[in-house]
Amino acid sequence: MLKHSGAFSSFSVSDLQQAKQFYHDKVGLEVAETPEGLELQVNGGSKIFLYPKPNHEPATFTVLNFIVDNVDDAVEQLTQKGIKFLQYEGEIGTDEKGIFRDKERGMAIAWFADPAGNILSVLQS
Repeated sequence: MLKHSGAFSSFSVSDLQQAKQFYHDKVGLEVAETPEGLELQVNGGSKIFLYPKPNHEPATFTVLNFIVDNVDDAVEQLTQKGIKFLQYEGEIGTDEKGIFRDKERGMAIAWFADPAGNILSVLQS
């Protein structure tokens, strides 16, 4: 039924101006202001909508994944812009850079948070 419909993702933030600065200056995305919030433009024409929510509470899961060619390069570039990567132990234990590597599946992922605490990732598969 919906396979031919358009779709977009959205999530809340606590401060639109902080989000605008973070996603534009640190992540490097095109950011447009709308009367309702912010639109993030990503490669391929997809848009992500961010809306303000005064009582925002970040999810405890990843809300947005950026697919990259090389996770090590992406982590290095984002770290140089001041982004700190999350450290995990156990099944998804990360290395000193914050990268989890699944050699069986040939993928690597590193998680970081935006100023509102939303969890994002860079993912190489």
